Amino acid sequence: MTTCPYGTNRVIEPKGVLPQAATKIDNAMTPFNNELLIEVDTLNVDSASFTQIKNACDSDIEKMKTMILDIVQSRGKMQNPVTGSGGMLLGYVKQVGKYFPSQPKVGTKIATLVSLSLTPLKIDEITSINLNTDQVKIKGEAILFESGIYAEIPNDMNELVALAALDVAGAPAQVAKLVNTNDTVVIIGAAGKSGLLCAYQAQKSVGKNGRVIGIVNEPDQVKFLSEHEVCDDIVLADATQAMDVYQSVKKIAPDLADVTINVVNVNNTEMGSILATKDDGTVYFFSMATSFTKAALGAEGVKKDVTMLIGNGYTKNHATFTLDLVNKEPKIKQLFEEKYI
Repeated sequence: MTTCPYGTNRVIEPKGVLPQAATKIDNAMTPFNNELLIEVDTLNVDSASFTQIKNACDSDIEKMKTMILDIVQSRGKMQNPVTGSGGMLLGYVKQVGKYFPSQPKVGTKIATLVSLSLTPLKIDEITSINLNTDQVKIKGEAILFESGIYAEIPNDMNELVALAALDVAGAPAQVAKLVNTNDTVVIIGAAGKSGLLCAYQAQKSVGKNGRVIGIVNEPDQVKFLSEHEVCDDIVLADATQAMDVYQSVKKIAPDLADVTINVVNVNNTEMGSILATKDDGTVYFFSMATSFTKAALGAEGVKKDVTMLIGNGYTKNHATFTLDLVNKEPKIKQLFEEKYI
């Protein structure tokens, strides 16, 4: 039986919405003939969701396991009810429907490039949780819809490094499209996984006469970025304190940023991003903690004419772009290997 390419037939409630917006979906692991069945090895929970779960459980791994299992049991997918976000997964092709658009071989190692917040998932067991990498090792299965996309894991790349990179693949690929030669770029959350990739790509894009300013909130992160020379300037500031961010950036770049990239995983960082950006500049909100209301009304309230973009996790060829960025740039590859292997 061939069903909706977007998986609407698996929506249990509320009816009429797509799987991402649903509060419960059918996670029966018998694939329709336009679906892909995956044997799941690792969940890469998105940063905002993982941080919320970790904080709610006081970093108690057993409590975190219970919370994740409860979410999947009640929703049929890994969608944090607080953040609304999910993540992505690493696994092996187990069964391919005859009408699935591509026909990967059974056993192929893949990472999904669509959110866990819409992916039917069944967890039999959580075997471990890594508090430092947001990665959850499980025994379970998942379904990829006909409209879903995935990437095969390169043979010359560690799978956990590839998974970490693919989890934020849209961010550096979008930076390459948004940033021009000689631009001033502000990266809010520059020391994180997506921040590092965005900052490194921004350095390449702005050239020798441009400037990349990294904003972080911990002294160790300042030291880390300084040692690895990923940013031209580094600011220690709380991204939730908008005026502090604005004043810090203005000291370095009086005309403010042409492009600001926000990749932090906490609430209330919208105004710092907006104030750090010049009129007619661009703010790219890649963070899942972003509030559209706060950003839109806040910009209006301070009379800022900036273009604000929501961080679409997909852009054409983003998987290949980001895997190449990590795998072919020795400095970035070493950083990711040190953290994720």
